[in-house]
Amino acid sequence: MMIKKEDLRIVFMGTPDFAVESLKILVENNYNVVGVITVPDKPAGRGQKIKTSPVKDYAVEQGIKVLQPEKLKAEDFVNELKSLKAHLQVVVAFRMLPEVVWAMPELGTFNLHGSLLPQYRGAAPINWAVINGDKETGVTTFFLKHEIDTGNIIDQKRMPIAETDNAGIVHDNMMFLGAGLVLETVDNICAGTISVKPQDEYINENSVLNPAPKIFKDDCKIDWDQPVDKIYNKIRGLSPYPAAWTELIDENGKKSSLKIFATEKVAAEKEAGKITSDSKSTIILNCNNGALKINSLQLAGKKRMTAKEFLNGFKDIEKYKF
Repeated sequence: MMIKKEDLRIVFMGTPDFAVESLKILVENNYNVVGVITVPDKPAGRGQKIKTSPVKDYAVEQGIKVLQPEKLKAEDFVNELKSLKAHLQVVVAFRMLPEVVWAMPELGTFNLHGSLLPQYRGAAPINWAVINGDKETGVTTFFLKHEIDTGNIIDQKRMPIAETDNAGIVHDNMMFLGAGLVLETVDNICAGTISVKPQDEYINENSVLNPAPKIFKDDCKIDWDQPVDKIYNKIRGLSPYPAAWTELIDENGKKSSLKIFATEKVAAEKEAGKITSDSKSTIILNCNNGALKINSLQLAGKKRMTAKEFLNGFKDIEKYKF
């Protein structure tokens, strides 16, 4: 089905900065975004100031109607959504939609996902790709259906992951790659030239599908018995958020939580579990089959620091264990 660009009515759904680029590229290419759906405003931080989502901020700047439902099945919201008479809904970094919402527009609802589906279905595809040491990832647009992240694939774009990339770098690169794919997908839907494929066609008997479940605090604790490569990948896969962590243990057995954001792999200088430092700018954690030089870290209750800044107040770091 072809539809003129000026006649196509789009509703966009998203929340964080990652989604703003996709909304922005549609607006800047003169698509008619008739409404934006995002999370309700909520108090945040020590002062409990009301915080609005980045997607809402951009939509308000552009004069686009914003809906912020608490419940996506609420009758008032569903009726208001219907009144927008959208032909197409675009979802980027939002929440699970009920069928009454995703099945509403005649041209369907598609989602941008941060992986090459069917790999990394789930809430944290960027983190898990880096944690697993993948050299490549990408973005996928697909039409929504009942089971999460399983709908027919519209299009994909690939991107490399460098060995030094952390999740934050991959996120930022993917944000722009994904926006471009959203625009191409909408262009092709508008022109009636899309060709979709079931995800089963991307799977063969040798396929190993990695999941991307939500990450919790316990998942972020570093297991120092693992090979140094796995530890290194875990740290960069969780950086800058939610951040890998370990415990520093002093001579009296007192434990302090320590987040680690950036490391380099180096040769071990002492036995596993020992800390090496020049007390000026270098902290090395010795592991089973190598060691990690710590470049960026944060002790509980303190701000994030470089190793040099940390050692200004922590000269006796070699007396600690981890």
